Amino acid sequence: MTRRVVWVGCGRHAEQMLLPQLSRHDIELVGVCDINPEAAKVVARRYGVQHVTTDYNELLALPNIDVVGMAAGPAQHRDISIAALQRNINVFMEKPCGASAADAEAIQAAAHAAGKIVAVGFMKRYSTANRMAYNVVKSPEFGRVAAFFGEYMTAPTYFTGNVDYTGFYLHHCVHYMDLVRYYVAPVTSVTVFRNEIEAGKQVLHVHFGFENGAIGTVVMGTLQSRGTPVERIQVMGDQRRVEVNGVIEVNYFRNPPFKADDPAASLSDGVDTLSWKPNFTAAANEDFKGYNALFGAFFAALDGQASDLPTIDDGVRAMHVLEAVVRGIQNPGKTITLAAR
Repeated sequence: MTRRVVWVGCGRHAEQMLLPQLSRHDIELVGVCDINPEAAKVVARRYGVQHVTTDYNELLALPNIDVVGMAAGPAQHRDISIAALQRNINVFMEKPCGASAADAEAIQAAAHAAGKIVAVGFMKRYSTANRMAYNVVKSPEFGRVAAFFGEYMTAPTYFTGNVDYTGFYLHHCVHYMDLVRYYVAPVTSVTVFRNEIEAGKQVLHVHFGFENGAIGTVVMGTLQSRGTPVERIQVMGDQRRVEVNGVIEVNYFRNPPFKADDPAASLSDGVDTLSWKPNFTAAANEDFKGYNALFGAFFAALDGQASDLPTIDDGVRAMHVLEAVVRGIQNPGKTITLAAR
């Protein structure tokens, strides 16, 4: 079934990351919008779109629209998604789902009232390497998760002159507020330690408590060049752990015997390490960032198929965890307890 889609926000992220992956699916892009008319015109030319505007309400008024997609800003995501839901239009929004948990809850209420789907762009669930690691962690062989460790760094590129970390929290950190719950369990507490070496350059160690008794730490900050690898994940169980380096390499460590004293030692199925890297030389579109699979899950959900699509319900949970982290930053070393969700 071909879906009629309109899109709001034609900046670099949408142009280079989102729309090329969206176009791989059975959609008709019938309208685009941006407050910068030239940016909208560029996207319209590229995809043969006839309706170009700077007012998203014009897109929502077009006939027979199935989906509005957006990559705009926190407040815009709240307002546009609620307006779309009031017209019974499904929504795909890049994260964040508003500027606050209250914004996310307003979108959630509108989605439930309309009976429509709001997908949130937590694409890290769908990175090929992350998905492989997730499937390992959720397998009976892996057993109960005991600990999570992550690093997710960036450079101080969110700031020009006036240092305000809000963009860093909403656009960067929020990814891991969803990912830790996805891999482990609902978050029950956070404790934050912070080191700001100068304005705009900080590092956070965020410690998580989980509903299943697991513990976790995620290191996030604005101290590293984006020209270097800045992300890795480790999930640990009993005598097992799985690691993802830079979203493109998976290592699954199990419980091998020592090899040194065994002259017949070899590589043994079932105990030795399994490793995977993508083959970028193949004539295939590796979905290492996960956007294509995320859109696939969205359209599958619209068709009524079972899916682990991150929805506005997940967005609300992630925003509550993020707000707990921000409170923890303001109260370093103090444990912030979260209500069950």
